[in-house]
Amino acid sequence: MGNGKDEDYNFVFKVVLIGESGVGKTNLLSRFTRNEFSHDSRTTIGVEFSTRTVMLGTAAVKAQIWDTAGLERYRAITSAYYRGAVGALLVFDLTKHQTYAVVERWLKELYDHAEATIVVMLVGNKSDLSQAREVPTEEACMFAENNGLLFLETSALDSTNVELAFQTVLKEIFAKVSKQRQNSTLANAITLGSAEAGQDSGPGEKRACCINL
Repeated sequence: MGNGKDEDYNFVFKVVLIGESGVGKTNLLSRFTRNEFSHDSRTTIGVEFSTRTVMLGTAAVKAQIWDTAGLERYRAITSAYYRGAVGALLVFDLTKHQTYAVVERWLKELYDHAEATIVVMLVGNKSDLSQAREVPTEEACMFAENNGLLFLETSALDSTNVELAFQTVLKEIFAKVSKQRQNSTLANAITLGSAEAGQDSGPGEKRACCINL
């Protein structure tokens, strides 16, 4: 991380990985940041994060991806883990229904500690084990849609959709940040006398969640 070239970026986005132990969070992290996969299933110990700089248009964005590092087994994740996060990948193992059954609890914990504007993607990992699937795609997709989440199925083992998952979250964050900066510039241009004109009473945006390839 001491690489000087790594310091060439316009934005730093903190993205957290959450979900039950053993769903493949660490391998999603290593596949995206280092293009590596480990068959050693030992639990990660200690908080770990990796970075990767990606180009979004003309902007260089440094993605800082945080891994819960096994602490989820002890319910020991602190609010510091979520602090400053602008994106989250909520991961479950699509071959183990119990890891999907607790997704709602993880979502509540996330919203209890993170900003309400955080971009969240529900990720069904281990899509390479389709014969062992316990969570139907339609069920997870509907849950994501009902909760305003993005949704993708991935395989850290064979790389399916890993790049797309992170890139989609980063693009969504970038779009929000760009809009906030634009609104902030507009707000500064409005004089006090016409402040009401800057108020937006339109309904909230609704976005499609499921990315089907």
